[in-house]
Amino acid sequence: MTGTRAYGYTDTLDAEHYAKALRADIRAGLTSTPKSTAPTWFYDARGSELFEEITQLPEYPLWRAELGLLQLHAGDVAAQTGARSMVELGSGSSTKSKLIIEALRPTDLNYVPVDVSADALHQASAQLVRDYPGIRLHALRADFTAPLVLPALPEDGPRLIAFLGSTLGNFRRPARGPFLRGLRSIMRPEDFLLIGADLVKTEHEMTAAYDDAQGITAEFNKNLLYVLNRELDADFDPDAFDHVSVWNSAESHIEMRLRSRDEQLVKVRGLGLAVHFVRGEEWITERSAKFTTDGLQAEMANAGLRINQAWADPNAGFTLTLATAH
Repeated sequence: MTGTRAYGYTDTLDAEHYAKALRADIRAGLTSTPKSTAPTWFYDARGSELFEEITQLPEYPLWRAELGLLQLHAGDVAAQTGARSMVELGSGSSTKSKLIIEALRPTDLNYVPVDVSADALHQASAQLVRDYPGIRLHALRADFTAPLVLPALPEDGPRLIAFLGSTLGNFRRPARGPFLRGLRSIMRPEDFLLIGADLVKTEHEMTAAYDDAQGITAEFNKNLLYVLNRELDADFDPDAFDHVSVWNSAESHIEMRLRSRDEQLVKVRGLGLAVHFVRGEEWITERSAKFTTDGLQAEMANAGLRINQAWADPNAGFTLTLATAH
């Protein structure tokens, strides 16, 4: 990772990673009770476009709240960490991370974007090295939910690991502890972790954020069916399902569901499955955890992480948390 406009790339996933993961999750999820699958499969090209639209909806302030907090406090993150290396998990387009990169000063900054999408990594990385000629970038295609092996980084100076977008909320409670402990295991005493998290609000605010008046979130949810029809030779009829947004207070998360309008039998030929739905049956397609500040602090403490600073947007109920290992 040396030289001007350095751009390295490491791919830790085999070419069939997406297909294998999709087949395994959909087979397990559609044969379980209740039916439940990961939110990963929303995001083909159309799904990504729909999500970009969702981030601008008045009912969904999360994305704008985090952006606003970064605009206000990226300088504080840079001042507190003094980091010369930054690792971003689930980097995507790296839009928000540019604010941190600029605050850290991009010249000779080591930046490691981590994502499962090779296309997203190549597109974002090419743009970043154009925008910041002095940056030293090494893209890592990896599944950050598995044990993470980072490319070689300079040993001197603290590193910042960024996990933005409230993606932590996509982990169910039993999985969050091991995930956070995994991050703790790759941190040195001088390193920092920056996490974005969506906070508990009124039930109406939370369910509305996942069921907007324009129906864009419903279209996003149903995009899963188009993905499965294409990738697994299924015959889902999107008009046979309704989009539902539910607050699960026991688990402290929002659930997006697809509710079957009638009894139906769906063929998923790519898996050799015939999936039966009764009238009114609900299939959980996403769980998005919402946190309290005390609860988030306790979960991080249990994983060996100490919160140094937290910045909150009280209007949107969102927090950015900067932590170190202890």
